[in-house]
Amino acid sequence: MTGGNAPEARWTALVLAGQRPGIDPLADAFGAEWKALIPVGGLPMLDRVLRTLLACPEIDRIVVAGQAPDALAQGWRAAEPRLSFTQSQGGISRSIAAVAGTPTAPWPVLVTTADHPLLTPDMVAAFLTGAGEADVAVGMVERRTMLAAYPDAKRTWLHFRGGAYSGANLFALRTPRAQPALALWAQAEQDRKRALKLFWHFGPLLALRAVTRTISGPNALRTAGRRLGLDARLVALPQAEAAIDVDKPADHTLAERILAAHQADART
Repeated sequence: MTGGNAPEARWTALVLAGQRPGIDPLADAFGAEWKALIPVGGLPMLDRVLRTLLACPEIDRIVVAGQAPDALAQGWRAAEPRLSFTQSQGGISRSIAAVAGTPTAPWPVLVTTADHPLLTPDMVAAFLTGAGEADVAVGMVERRTMLAAYPDAKRTWLHFRGGAYSGANLFALRTPRAQPALALWAQAEQDRKRALKLFWHFGPLLALRAVTRTISGPNALRTAGRRLGLDARLVALPQAEAAIDVDKPADHTLAERILAAHQADART
């Protein structure tokens, strides 16, 4: 979906299914080689994400990027022609830049991650609607939304004037104008959870306003986009589960509890 009266875009979904160098705490806890294949609620996390994306009318094709595409593709390649698998590159931003805008993953591109087993078609629709015609959009959940639903959930928060936000692992890259954002992402990747260092890449004034909370989250992202010559938008999602990715055993326990509650609700 898109905002206004523009025709609906048909999106490529790029699913990042790699893992960072070294020992992954979740894979290690489960004795698994690949984090994306750890079951949550009886299904591998990656399978849950792919099933969701295949059910989204906005999605035309899906590309999965990981260090072991053959292992990730087991049981999928012959079953779903809209789905393809590719080798990830050195880092998130490089993996995106390697395929975004190519015949494999034409614009517009929706980026998400394999460790997002609570992702639903409603979340995808809400995010793409909120992204509208922006060149780049970032999905986030405001702290009050999260705490109202899950008061004990532990998330990393970026604090701004008027609210704090946690990432939802949803990114919309609509046009080639997103390329400068990917280039900057490559530089800032290690600082994605630290507001001062993250916004320092856009200049000291924006970094100061972010760390002193004299700018709101949406305005901070809009200002950062203008520095890159593009329209950037923060999309605050209404679903708290959008910010619950599964990085550690406690996240896994929470995700399984949420899925079990949803299944129980569906039976009543």
